[in-house]
Amino acid sequence: MHLTGTALAVLGLASQVTASPAPPRPVTSRYPGPRYVANATRANAVKEAFQTAWDGYYKYAYGHDSLRPVTNTFSDDSRNGWGASAVDAFSTALVMQDWEVVNQILAFVQTIDFDVAIGDVSLFETTIRYLGGLLSAYDLLTGPLKGKSNDTASVQSILKQAQHLADNLKVAFDTPSGVPDNDLLFGPPRKAGSTTNGIATIGTLVMEWTRLGDLTGNQNYGRLAQKGEEYLLHPKPAFGEPFPGLIGTDVNITNGLFVDSSGGWVGGDDSFYEYLIKMYLYDPIRFGEYKQRWIVAVESSIKHLVSHPTTRPDLTFLAIYNNQTLQFISEHLACFDGGNFILGGLTLNEPRYVEFGLALTASCHDTYEQTATGIGPEIFQWQDNKTPLNASNNPGPPAAQADFYKKAGFWITSGAYVLRPEVIESFYYAYRATGDPKYQEWAWEAFLHINSTCRVGSGYSSINDVNAVGGGGFSDFQESFWFAEVLKYSYLIHAEEEDWQVKADHTNKFVFNTEAHPVRIAAGYERTFF
Repeated sequence: MHLTGTALAVLGLASQVTASPAPPRPVTSRYPGPRYVANATRANAVKEAFQTAWDGYYKYAYGHDSLRPVTNTFSDDSRNGWGASAVDAFSTALVMQDWEVVNQILAFVQTIDFDVAIGDVSLFETTIRYLGGLLSAYDLLTGPLKGKSNDTASVQSILKQAQHLADNLKVAFDTPSGVPDNDLLFGPPRKAGSTTNGIATIGTLVMEWTRLGDLTGNQNYGRLAQKGEEYLLHPKPAFGEPFPGLIGTDVNITNGLFVDSSGGWVGGDDSFYEYLIKMYLYDPIRFGEYKQRWIVAVESSIKHLVSHPTTRPDLTFLAIYNNQTLQFISEHLACFDGGNFILGGLTLNEPRYVEFGLALTASCHDTYEQTATGIGPEIFQWQDNKTPLNASNNPGPPAAQADFYKKAGFWITSGAYVLRPEVIESFYYAYRATGDPKYQEWAWEAFLHINSTCRVGSGYSSINDVNAVGGGGFSDFQESFWFAEVLKYSYLIHAEEEDWQVKADHTNKFVFNTEAHPVRIAAGYERTFF
C-alpha cells in the first residue's frame, strides 16, 4: 500500500520471543488445497525483468533510493537516502534465490546510516519499506533460507539495523495520546509537530513493530504501535464510524479523536483494513479483536459500499464515503481489496468472502482490459446504477469519455500508472485460493503489458497515460515498490511451492506486509486459524 497524492479521503537478538504459544489445534478447512502448476518459463521471464531493473539501479543509482531510468540518474528525494530500492528488493531477491543480488544487498545493509536522513522522514513509509524489508530478510535468512548465506555475522546485523532504525523512529509515538506523528526529522530524531494522522499511517505499523518486539524480546516495540491502533479499533466520537467498522480518515494526535467521517478502501485508509486480518493470521490469540473488527468492516462494505456501473452492472466496485454519502470513485490502490477479502475468507473458512473478493478482482482486471496499454489507471469513476442519475453524488461521464464509459463501465480521472502492484496482488491471492489458471493468465498478460510499456532506458518507469498508445510518455522514475511488489507477485504466481507462498489449506508460515515483504508468522501459530 502506498498513499495517494490525490484528494481522495483520503542483537542474543536472534532468539524469537513471542507470547506463549497456544496448544496445537486440529485444522479444518473448506479449502483442502488447490492444485498449483508452476511455469518456469514465465517465472524466469519475471526474474529477467527483476535483473534488468536491478542492473540499472546498481549501475546508476546504487546506494540511493530510486533509479531515474531515462536519464540514468538517481533520486533521494522521497525515501531519505537510505537505499530504498535495495531494501525493497531484498526479499524479492531472496524468494527468487538470486544470490548475487542478495549478497550485494546484504553487504549494502551493513553500510546504511540510519542516524542521518535526507528530508523529512515518514514513519509509515519507513516502517513498511525499510523496517519491513529488513525484518523480512532476517526471517527468510534465519528460516527457510537458513544456511544459504555464508555471512552469518551480516545476517545477524540485519536485525541490529532494524532495531537501530526503530529506536530512532520511536520518538514518533511520544505524544499525549500515543497516536504517532507520521512526520519526523532526524539529526536528532524528533517529531515535526503534526496535529493529525491518518488511519493508514497509524494502522499499518502494527505488524512490523510487533514482529520486531517478538524477534528481540522487547515487547515495548509492539506496544507502541498497538496503542495507536486502539483508537482505530474503538473510534470516537460516533461520527468517526459512519458505518459499522468503517471509519474516518484522520485522527487528532493529542486526544485520539476522529476529526472526519470520510474514507473507504482507498489510499489513506486501505492498509488499516488490510492489517486487521493479517495481524490475526500472524497471531490469532493476541489479535483476535482485530479479526472481529475486520469482519464488521467487510460486512459493512458488502452492505453499504458495493456499487455497479450503469453501463456495466456486471462489474463490482467499492465506493468511498463522506459520512454516509457515497462517491463512486476508486483507484488502482484500492484494487488490493479483492486479495484482502480472499485472504480473510481463507483464514476464516468463509467462502462468501472469497467469492466476493474474486468479484472485486475480476472487476479490477477489467480496468486493465479496457485501456490502450492494457494497464489500469490511477483513479477512475463510474455512475452507480441504483442511485438516482440526477443525484449530485452520481454524475455521468464527461462528454469526451461517454463512449469509453459505455464500453468499459468506468471513466478515467487520472490516467497515470506509477508501477503499482495492487491488481496483480489480487490475481495472486485469487490463484492461491482457487488454483484457477486464468489468474495466472491475467497476471502474465498484465506483466507483459507493463514490461512492454514501462521498460525504458536502464530500467522501468512510471507512465503518464494508460489510455494512450505507448503510455503517453515517461515520468523517469522507477519506484522501489516495483522491486518489492510488482515483480514479487508476478513471480510467485508462476513459481514453485515454498514456505513463503500463501496457502489455502491453513499451513501458512508467512504473511505479507503491505509492501509484500513476507513476515514469519509468530511461532506456534502457523496452523492455528479458525
